Amino acid sequence: MIIMKHTLSVLVQDESGVLSRISGLFARRGFNIESLAVGPAEKQGVSRITMTVNGDNRTIEQLTKQLYKLVNILQVQDITNIPCVERELVLMKIQAFAENRSFILDIANIFRAKVVDISHQYLIIEVTGDPGKMVAIEQLLKQYGIIEIARTGKISLVRESNISTEILRYNLNPDKSSVINL
Repeated sequence: MIIMKHTLSVLVQDESGVLSRISGLFARRGFNIESLAVGPAEKQGVSRITMTVNGDNRTIEQLTKQLYKLVNILQVQDITNIPCVERELVLMKIQAFAENRSFILDIANIFRAKVVDISHQYLIIEVTGDPGKMVAIEQLLKQYGIIEIARTGKISLVRESNISTEILRYNLNPDKSSVINL
């Protein structure tokens, strides 16, 4: 039994109480939802919920079956091992004194982050990208003093091309000596 992070994409009818029923199901089964993002889907009256949950394959399969039993659930898909485009948004308020500001701005530039607010002592930057990018920039900026972080849940859509960027990164860079951004 291997426990890993699973990403579930759930289409629901956009009605009150749907999210409450889903979170209740997870709570009753003792599962923590690590990441949650909800928003309108491609059809009016339908919302897409993207959530990240820890569990083994068998348990996630059982949760999927339980989700289908709830009212207003249209589709549940475990997209963990399917090639997807994944994104998150993070806002970070960083202590940015004059002597450190240029270093912080250089890091932000490398990660294609945007400065969205500035004051004498602080910068607020906006970073968009895959979850790994969020962890990497946070680790680099910790040394300067991260005051606050607001992070969205992961959103994800299945790639119709069925091409995995992880496989591309490895095939284009088998020695892993340099970074390839896709």
